[in-house]
Amino acid sequence: MELLKHFKKKLVLVFITALFLFLVFTVKTPSTYNSIPKPSGPPSACSMRISEQTIMPLNNTKHLLVSAYMDQRVKDFDIRIIGIFRRDSIQPLHCFFCCTGYLSKTTPATILQHPDNFGFPFVTTDVMCQIPQNCNATHVTLLTTPDKESPSTDQWLPIRNKDTVGQKEENMQFDFTVCISNLFGDYNNVLQFAQTLEMYKLLGVNRVVIYNTSCGPELNRLLQSYSDEGFVEMVPWPIDKHLNPSRGWLHSEHGGDLHYFGQLTTLNECIYRSMERSRYVLLNDIDEIIMPYQHDDLMSLMNTLQNQHPNVGVFLIENHIFPKKHFEPSGRFHLPQWNGVPGINILEHIYRRTPILENATRFHSMFVGSFMSVALQGSLTLEQLNVDKRLWDFQENLIPNGTKC
Repeated sequence: MELLKHFKKKLVLVFITALFLFLVFTVKTPSTYNSIPKPSGPPSACSMRISEQTIMPLNNTKHLLVSAYMDQRVKDFDIRIIGIFRRDSIQPLHCFFCCTGYLSKTTPATILQHPDNFGFPFVTTDVMCQIPQNCNATHVTLLTTPDKESPSTDQWLPIRNKDTVGQKEENMQFDFTVCISNLFGDYNNVLQFAQTLEMYKLLGVNRVVIYNTSCGPELNRLLQSYSDEGFVEMVPWPIDKHLNPSRGWLHSEHGGDLHYFGQLTTLNECIYRSMERSRYVLLNDIDEIIMPYQHDDLMSLMNTLQNQHPNVGVFLIENHIFPKKHFEPSGRFHLPQWNGVPGINILEHIYRRTPILENATRFHSMFVGSFMSVALQGSLTLEQLNVDKRLWDFQENLIPNGTKC
């Protein structure tokens, strides 16, 4: 009997010991992994609030966010966020990332205002961020406080260019991309725009990126047709829904919140949008064509320039103005498919003024032809202008291709 009692006591002791060990291994062990960020939900926790807008207001600030790009060219930084910030309301910000499977802790943001603000209260701004360790970041947003448990009201920017970082030049998707900064004010110069886009094609351009605030109905249909074929990438730019954008470049003369509908923001955004995708990026205004004179296309021109200047990454281009009031009407350019099309026929404009950038004459093999400029034409007479028929060299191909308008 005593032996049976002794056995029962041992059995109870073994059971208690086993239960204690079970509790140790199931409860205590996870506490040794407190350094691993606790998942705040599945990846959809942030993807459900991805911004679908080109321009996104930043909560608790007067700032706007545009896009985020992988950019590891600056030491200790991984991400560049392009935004439009109010200059008198800059405050500390913190980068908050959506990683694959969890939400990260915040990292401090470095805010870099662009120096060219022309006196306007809002300025193009870059925000530089570092991705936390062990975070495969897919999206990012900015916070005004360093710690936040749930980003219930924040929207996320997708991180672009992740899949193209380090892409070799021979694997570039495009040779030439043209960035046209802004369309606004119901611009509807359809004929000139169609001729310009067709000239780009003849010169070797593969892609045109256009930031569109507003344009006329005929031009909208034209751009849609080019977009459908993949030549034009239309980026909605509703800056007028967020700010009072200026139609001029100087705040003291034109007023408003932001220089020229955010021209500098869109051009910078287009550069990063094209990074690792396009070998060359051309920054043009709506009424400009970059034209080679000693070469038949842009690629042969750039091959020559790169051989002459192997360490040069940016080329300045000489600018010529074709005044609006001086032109050469010619019946051969008035074809049926262009009858009734709104706009200017650039083939009729062969008179240009001398260069604005007199010190840029060393780039004599290429210039920007700015057509029908009223503000810069002044009161020049026909005798003060030079005859330039370079566009006529392309008319046999240009005229038949202008049927989309």
